[in-house]
Amino acid sequence: MGVIAMDKKQITLYYSSKNSLGKQLNAYVESSDKKHLTIDISKTNVTGTQWAELANGLGKSLSDLVNTEHPDYKTAYGEDDFNLDDDGWLKVLNKNPSLLKNAIIIKGKEFIELKSASDFKQYMEPDSTGIGKPYKKN
Repeated sequence: MGVIAMDKKQITLYYSSKNSLGKQLNAYVESSDKKHLTIDISKTNVTGTQWAELANGLGKSLSDLVNTEHPDYKTAYGEDDFNLDDDGWLKVLNKNPSLLKNAIIIKGKEFIELKSASDFKQYMEPDSTGIGKPYKKN
């Protein structure tokens, strides 16, 4: 078998099992009937190129992916804002996966940042939405 082709029906979840949102979203994805791939960034190293693609797909910078309000961030890096280059933000994400601000889903070519479990439900509605169901005749 070859590499799994990315198709419109497959969803890929990037999340951290080190935070409750990530754990919850992973459970939703795993229990969904969608073809899926889950990537726990606390167990799987995500490359700089992959992070750049995720940020670009979301229309954000790498710094936007980091939760600078998280207590672990403030403990490790202090209260003051500081400017890092992209390489610096990559090191923050790789060293502290729990600092990923939100989970990220890729569905086809669409990149979606999930801030809550209800976001997942909203984006994962059945593909047949809008198609009328045939009337059942008795």
